[in-house]
Amino acid sequence: SWSIFEDRILYQLLVFLQPPSRHSFKLELFYGTHLPERCSNIRVVLECTCLRTTGDIPCFVHPSENNETAQHSPLLQTLCTGSYLDVEEIACWVQNSVQTAWEHLPQWQHWQLTVLPSSHCCRLLLSGPSDMQLCAVLVFAVEQGSP
Repeated sequence: SWSIFEDRILYQLLVFLQPPSRHSFKLELFYGTHLPERCSNIRVVLECTCLRTTGDIPCFVHPSENNETAQHSPLLQTLCTGSYLDVEEIACWVQNSVQTAWEHLPQWQHWQLTVLPSSHCCRLLLSGPSDMQLCAVLVFAVEQGSP
């Protein structure tokens, strides 16, 4: 959605997270009810790939002949607390990624990017040569019933 407030345009974008290969998301029950608005109950499940033809890709779940321990998932190490998606980690990672990418966009050298503080979404403010400002709010979601 979008709206205009005096000299600022506000864009709100819903960003659906998809599990990477060899992972799936599982919405867990909390006292018998679904709580889809909370990211803390979305468990990241590592899938066994031992019986699939995956070439040289090791299985996260089981050790191989060459490697006596199971592989570590970069997703679990970066965006999770334990085995659960952590919305604060996701917001921080996206904010850092956007800020790093922004520095490599020469066509935007006349615009200033400011990452606004937020622990549950990614809020970005773009200020240009005119008095107009663009504010983008990225809200993260997982589709219920997605693999």
